[in-house]
Amino acid sequence: MPVPAPVPVPVPVPPQRDVPAAETGPAAGHAADLTVLVIEDDPASGITGPELSAAAGTRVRIRTARNLTEAGRLLTDDVDCILLDLALPVPTAGTGAGTTTGAGAPFASGGGDHRPEPAPHRAEELAVLTHVLRIAPLHAVLVLTAQDDTELAAEAVRVGAQDYLFRGELDARVLSRAIRYAVERKRADIAQHQLTESGLRAQENARLERGLLPTPLLEGSDLSFAARYRPGRSRALLGGDFYDTVRTPDGTVHAMIGDVCGHGPDEAALGVELRIAWRALTLAGLCGDRLLSTLQQVLEHERQSEEVFATLCTVDIAPDGRRAGLCLAGHPAPLLARHGRPARLLPYEDGGPALGLLPHARWPRRQVELGGEWSLMMYTDGLIEGRVGAGSSQRLGQDGMVAMVNSRLEQGLAGEELLEAAVTEVRELNGGELTDDVAVLLLGRDPERIRRRGRSAPRPGPASTAPAAPASASAQRPPL
Repeated sequence: MPVPAPVPVPVPVPPQRDVPAAETGPAAGHAADLTVLVIEDDPASGITGPELSAAAGTRVRIRTARNLTEAGRLLTDDVDCILLDLALPVPTAGTGAGTTTGAGAPFASGGGDHRPEPAPHRAEELAVLTHVLRIAPLHAVLVLTAQDDTELAAEAVRVGAQDYLFRGELDARVLSRAIRYAVERKRADIAQHQLTESGLRAQENARLERGLLPTPLLEGSDLSFAARYRPGRSRALLGGDFYDTVRTPDGTVHAMIGDVCGHGPDEAALGVELRIAWRALTLAGLCGDRLLSTLQQVLEHERQSEEVFATLCTVDIAPDGRRAGLCLAGHPAPLLARHGRPARLLPYEDGGPALGLLPHARWPRRQVELGGEWSLMMYTDGLIEGRVGAGSSQRLGQDGMVAMVNSRLEQGLAGEELLEAAVTEVRELNGGELTDDVAVLLLGRDPERIRRRGRSAPRPGPASTAPAAPASASAQRPPL
């Protein structure tokens, strides 16, 4: 593009020498070294590297490129700032000017690939700038021009340049200060961009993980439901623990809780797969050994390593709510509290191995009498493996958990309050956040509450077509 005439002030490449670390390190009193890439078609004379170094108070290395094709080869990770002659022509397609390596790669992470386009009447004047911003999204760019045009300067900054420098006012002091400010502004821009991206990614992950947490299918059941879930991974909503509860058309309530070994995202994903498979198989009519054998096949096909296994506890509660079938696959036995009696662990002697350990394992189903009024707490081992004092090596264990729950029951706690108090106390005993995932599920039957609900239920009129309200047991996803 033709440019009016003031004499250019290009920045040539000075002779380079190796400088010992003692001359450039902190002991020398200098700030961090800077490397500047000057894209200029006439490096005949102008400000030199030593001049810039003296003005900046730090060593400034200068590289020069006569065109954008050469600039693409010189644009490496160690370049801090680009000084761009706005009058350079943009190369035609196929010249290779758009090919860069390292941090200058097109659309590199953190630089953003949705930059504003220049105004139509300025697009031709800023074509070389938009080209450089595209191939060097992580570098600070200073525009150098002979035109003292404030409108063009503002447009260049809006498009993505850090500053606009007029040749007629340029000297070593002004240029060194502009380079330093441009580098710092670009670093701040990238940090802010990455922070914004991180926040958006965290929000997306949270929405995804909340969607993967189960919604119990208990409509029509007289049983109460409560749950607590606390993943061990920092800033995660989902861990390797999983649980679910559904009611089948015959009135049986099926509940399960499980734990995939490990704490990473792969384990969390496998836990979700096993939970969804359990729900589908349960609704299809499988239970007991047939169900667990099929789940083991799912685990064997989906796990990342043959060393991965999962423990599982399943309970199917009869429609009258007085008895249940229990299957244990290497998982801690549930806790049963009957009216007027202390809570106790259900029998666990007849359990089978964890899923994924033995290829032809079997899981016997044990019949359990629940009674008329009861609470059944299912949990993962994260609840019992916490320590009982900061710095202590002693674990809470199942006996400690039973004593803790009985203490809370004597205080009259039940449902959500009981679970919240239990998880909070375990965390306090541990002296801080638990490192393992914790899932706790509480099902209960209260005949008096059932009678009250029956008396207060409206009688449907002959012309009523409104759908029935969901039962109170159809709980929302549990609080985290």
